[in-house]
Amino acid sequence: MKWPAQRLQTGSRKSFGMYDEAVKLDAAGVDLIHLEFGRPHADTPEHIKEATKAALDAGIVHYGDFRGTMSFRQALVEKLGRFNKLDYGVDEVLVTNGLTHASFAAFMAAVDPGDEVILLDPYYPQHIGKTELAGGKVVFAALDKANDFAISKANIAARITDRTRMIVLVNPANPTGRVYTHEELQQVADLAIEHDLLVLSDEVYEYITYGAAEHVSIASLPGMRERTITCFAFTKAYSMDGWRIGYLTADARLMPAILRLAMTDVTHVNVFIQEGARAAVEGPQDAMLAMVEADRRKRDIVVQALNQMPGVTCAEPQGTIYAFPDISGTGHASQDLAMKILHEAHVVVESGSFYGPAGEGHLRVCFGSESEARVVEAMDRLTRFFNTL
Repeated sequence: MKWPAQRLQTGSRKSFGMYDEAVKLDAAGVDLIHLEFGRPHADTPEHIKEATKAALDAGIVHYGDFRGTMSFRQALVEKLGRFNKLDYGVDEVLVTNGLTHASFAAFMAAVDPGDEVILLDPYYPQHIGKTELAGGKVVFAALDKANDFAISKANIAARITDRTRMIVLVNPANPTGRVYTHEELQQVADLAIEHDLLVLSDEVYEYITYGAAEHVSIASLPGMRERTITCFAFTKAYSMDGWRIGYLTADARLMPAILRLAMTDVTHVNVFIQEGARAAVEGPQDAMLAMVEADRRKRDIVVQALNQMPGVTCAEPQGTIYAFPDISGTGHASQDLAMKILHEAHVVVESGSFYGPAGEGHLRVCFGSESEARVVEAMDRLTRFFNTL
């Protein structure tokens, strides 16, 4: 049998980063502290698990609506209006198997062969493979590295051609930890409207912001509702990464194509899991807020420690669970330094270059993936490492 080699190779240049290397040492019994993988450390809040178990006991185990259960979508519509200032109807919400599935359906529905998709560099690597699977071409527009990785309208505008179909936005931003301002988002909106482009907005970290930083959904800006596909998930804020539950919102005119992809792919999302996610939306938010506060404490520990290490400077993340320290002062390339840290300090961090050329000279440090005690231990190990580098 002749296999489609081009499709098999799509996205192969971006595998699992340092996780692939760490697995080998894990198997050998090395005590690694994992700060490379963007997963939450805390358990899922109890009331979410109880609602899911109650749904099972109540016999909610059969086929449901392809778009997601009506009660869940109604709860999401209320949340979107209250938190995101977005006015969508229940038929403009699609429940998905996590944000990864949501964005996959969006790419496959919206991007045709030969279309160009603009990613902001540093970027989230998964969006490359999805663009290429849809037959599109990825184009990179650098963020303003000298201005704390701010959005640069000029850099994006320079990459727009008559083949451009979509701009992809991750806000709050992975890997940089930025929370984009209203003014930055307006720059993207102005370009999208001027050139009649779609925007895919990945907002998985919408609740994880610190201090005065405020999350704004770009679809809430004038003229953007009808041209934005916004993807959400319960993964980070509610510590539900293994549950694989998310959703997307889009204008009614875009929904038929997206729904067709999702129905063909998975039929619909597990119905009793949707009851747990509904409890997350409708129930008490205390546990989620406590987890965000725990992440803030760990962020402060990490930023303070990194800024005391020779050759390292680290801006304070405004959101997400990532610090993005500048290690250019060490004279080492990002990937080389990440490998040295893995093998000598037994701390797993991701190379900034994994997220694109603009990430070179940085490391991504996930402070949300371990307990506070383990984060402190990781910083101790890194301090010893950099002091002897």
